[in-house]
Amino acid sequence: MYHMETCPGPITTINGRQMDYFCGTGYFGFHGNPVMIDAACHAARQYGIGSATSRASFGNNPVLNEVEESAAEFFGQEKALYYVSGYLGNSILLQGLAGNYDSIFVDEAAHYSVKDAVCLAKKPTFTFAHCDASDLEEKIHSRLKPQQRPLVITDGIFPTTGAIPPLADYDSILFNYDDAIMCVDDAHAAGIVGSKGQGTLEYCGVTSPQRYTAFTLSKAFGGHGGIIAGSTEFIDGLIQHSKIPYASSPVPIPAAAASAKALQILSAAPEIRSQLWENVRYVKQAFRDMGFADIPDTPVPIVCLSGQETDFGQVQKALFDLNIATLYAAEGSYTAIPEGGILRIAIFASHTKAQLDRLLAELNKLL
Repeated sequence: MYHMETCPGPITTINGRQMDYFCGTGYFGFHGNPVMIDAACHAARQYGIGSATSRASFGNNPVLNEVEESAAEFFGQEKALYYVSGYLGNSILLQGLAGNYDSIFVDEAAHYSVKDAVCLAKKPTFTFAHCDASDLEEKIHSRLKPQQRPLVITDGIFPTTGAIPPLADYDSILFNYDDAIMCVDDAHAAGIVGSKGQGTLEYCGVTSPQRYTAFTLSKAFGGHGGIIAGSTEFIDGLIQHSKIPYASSPVPIPAAAASAKALQILSAAPEIRSQLWENVRYVKQAFRDMGFADIPDTPVPIVCLSGQETDFGQVQKALFDLNIATLYAAEGSYTAIPEGGILRIAIFASHTKAQLDRLLAELNKLL
């Protein structure tokens, strides 16, 4: 069993050993950011750890409000809703929008949080083939009854493979149906893709009405909690029709203070995102040069190596012996893992070129 003994970052101590760390989701290296840690410590001293009650009673707090204001500004919206876990965002969307759709169409490889949200929605639900716009079109055409309104839900970036679904194609399909809705779980896209880091809808150029996104601040931003941003009317409607945001305890105040600071840091320093994109471009091109032709040319900081003839579990162990931490995921152990399992490599803005070159050199020997 692995035990992390320092915060996740480009170099992390695991089981007493200092490792080049290419796991997890800390794509900007923010989890140990000293400015964020100072903000968390200051908030803990002033407000304590948590509110001891929900925001519906006396659990509101200036720090929570600051996160929502900073998130609304970052994502270019009027208002934002901040809740205790990004995992709950899809449930909030499907509950809050329940009166606006009749049937759900969900990617067959969607994240557990999406599938749990669909179950809670208690609406007729149909799966479509993974990232397959043609199958989605056929399923809506054959399964949707006259006068019904469809809702399509999918991951924006699939967490193990880094795949981005063809959201622009989905958007075009939904033009043929009145009041159609699309919801995107953008946990791995928040701050990362799109010219402003506003997620996969921005990256794919989707601007149609009724296209909604759930984000998290626990991954790239190094904080904690979920965010949904939109118009004031939309956010107020979610709060009115979903009990999750204001019936649950809010994010612990120190983590919220760190989250607000992360949003502000990235807003003021978009060059951090540019550095991440450069590191991703460099690594992905190197893997394509090594023969992995299916590595997509996207800024997604997830590299997925797969192939049934390679024992990636042994590759992961060999790298660990060299003090390089990567993730092996067996088929069926998580969502969207292809046959034969994968080696998942996470790239950070804070990785040095020397670290990237060492990773590539050792993998080139092993593969």
